Amino acid sequence: MKRLAFKMHLNEGQKSEYIKRHNELWPELHRLLKGAGVSEYSIFLDEETNTLFAFQKVSGDGGSQDLGKTEIVQKWWAFMADIMKCNPDNSPVTIPLEEVFYME
Repeated sequence: MKRLAFKMHLNEGQKSEYIKRHNELWPELHRLLKGAGVSEYSIFLDEETNTLFAFQKVSGDGGSQDLGKTEIVQKWWAFMADIMKCNPDNSPVTIPLEEVFYME
């Protein structure tokens, strides 16, 4: 099992909307993530900086960031683009984080 972490940026004042949209995560997106080997996925918010910290446990080589060519992920990115810092293709700007400590 591989652990992945990355950070993203939430636009000011969008916390409630971000939570709402994720609480209503589309079933087809949930199935896609699970089918791709994402067994756990957590996102935390640092309200002081509006930085989102994402953590995933993944079996296999990829993670959610490798699903960007699928129609459902592109639709999700477009849906989220108004509340996050995004790239020109609507994908969220993500910065991978290196794991420097792990305790089991």
